[in-house]
Order: sequence, then structure tokens, then C-alpha cells
Amino acid sequence: MNPTVSNAQDPLTGWRYRAVVLSVVASALGYLGFSLWGGWHAVGAAVSEVGVVGILIALFMSSVNYGLRFIRWQTYLKVLGHPMPWRPNLSIYLAGFALTTTPGKAGEALRGVLLKRWGVPYPQSFAAFFSERLSDLLAVVLLTLFGLSLYPEAMPMIVVGISLVLAGLLVLSQRRLLERLTAMVPGEGGKLIGLLRHLLHVLVHAQQCHRLRLMLGLTALSVVAWSAEALAFDWILQWMGADIPLTFAVFVYALAMLAGAVSFMPGGLGGAEAVMVGLLVWKGMSSADAIAATVLIRLATLWFAVAIGAVMLFRLKGEAVPHGQTAQ
Repeated sequence: MNPTVSNAQDPLTGWRYRAVVLSVVASALGYLGFSLWGGWHAVGAAVSEVGVVGILIALFMSSVNYGLRFIRWQTYLKVLGHPMPWRPNLSIYLAGFALTTTPGKAGEALRGVLLKRWGVPYPQSFAAFFSERLSDLLAVVLLTLFGLSLYPEAMPMIVVGISLVLAGLLVLSQRRLLERLTAMVPGEGGKLIGLLRHLLHVLVHAQQCHRLRLMLGLTALSVVAWSAEALAFDWILQWMGADIPLTFAVFVYALAMLAGAVSFMPGGLGGAEAVMVGLLVWKGMSSADAIAATVLIRLATLWFAVAIGAVMLFRLKGEAVPHGQTAQ
């Protein structure tokens, strides 16, 4: 097949590209307002306390997160029968971060459009995207449960939560069970029934990514990836002089990511910040310091990713794959 794309067919031109730019600009303006609300003086003081080295360390930990998640992405495509050369696939994967500020990070599915140039069908790329989101969700839930271990009275909740995660992994790994569940869903019904049926069809299609051993390994990889950013958050708090235990810092970060995901706001904006600030203030930080710490970690994680994605997307805009190359 010929993976080259003409300018007329290029999905990164015209209104689509403008939509990407507007999404990022609108989210950035909203975040600017949040930062101003917290006060630039507090943010500036936090930057001074953390220092250039501290900021670079936080960015490095975010890079570790992106790198491990890319390895997972490569694995999903390989399992789905479309192994990609790592260099172009890395560019495509990072370019997806430009749309992290879309609701539920759904815009990251742009990778499927870019992978189409390399002969990867949309169903396979969407299956990889869905599996990635699911793996992230499981990892963040596990980190949240880890944070709850700070409170002995939460142990029953932790046991139930881990049991549900393990049960979910087991169910997702059983193709026949998923097919039976799909067959049980009525062919007609309301929007909720239609959504359930569509979700089950996606799960069946992506089941190759959900084999139990593979899921366990990649879920562990996801936990390590998100732990890197949670650790960076803890270090920022320590550098700012906050008396916050590591376990609680991990809990705050993981719960904030979870809240941002379920809020379906662009990039989790609003939901994630509210959880972070609220819990840090509850733990004894001043509101100004809590907002400053939140702004710093989000700049080092969310907005660092968006910046990388924007650069890669600009590089890929209008670029065609060399003639004759496909996913190997």
C-alpha cells in the first residue's frame, strides 16, 4: 500500500489544524486565569524555592512517564499486528499530546489519523488508544488505593478496590466471555444500551491487548510511569517546604488525575486542580502555596506534554511518509 498523503487529504490542514490550535489556546488562557487567581507572586516564590534544577528534575520525571507509556503504545500496535518503526511512531505518539487538552484526552486519538499514513487501519489504532486509556485508568486507580494506605480505616476499601481491578483484568482477558456479554445486549434500545453495545464491541476488538499476562505486565508499567510524575509532585512539595508525606502526595496526584479524567473537561482542567488544591489546603498548606504547587506540577506534566506535542505536530503537519514505507 502507498502510505503517502496528498495535501488535499492531509488531516492536519484546514479546519482540523485550526481546531487543534484553538483547543490549546483556549485551555492555556483558562489556565492563565487560574494562575492569576492564585497570584503570580506565590507562583514565582514557588519557582524560586524549587529552583531550576528542581524544575528540570520534574520535567525529566515527566519524560520518564512519556517514555514508558510509548513503550506500552509500541507493544499494543505490535500485538494488534501493526509493528511500527520506533522513530516515526514516537513522533506520532508525542504529536498526540498536542490534543491532551481536549475533553477526556479524546483528541489524542489523532494518532490514528497519523498512523493511517503508515497503513495502520483505524480500528487497530483505536483499539490501541482505548487500551492505553484503560491501562492509564487502572494504574491511577491503583495509585489512589496506595495513597489510601496512609489511613488504616481505609483498608477494607483498598482490598475491595484491588479485588475489583483484578476482577476487571480477568474479565477483559476472556474473549469468549466478552462475546457472550455482547450477544446478551439487545440489538435495539436507548442511547445507554447502544453505548454499552459499542463499548463491548470495542473490548472484543481490543482483546488481543487484554490477554491477562500482557495486561498485568503493561499495567505494572503504567503504574511505574504515573508514579514518576507523582514522585515529582512529592519532590516539588518538599522543595517548597510542605510537610506532606509521600503516600499522601501520591494519593493527591492520583486522585486529581482520576477526577480530571471523569470530569471529561479538556485535559482534566478544573477537576484535577480543584482536587489538588483542596486536599493540600486540607492537609495544612496555605491556599496560595497549594495553588502554586498545583500550577508547577501541571506545567511540568500537562503543559510540558502539550508543548512537546505541539512541536511534533507542527513537524508532522503536511509531512508525507517516504514512498514505499509502511508499518513493518
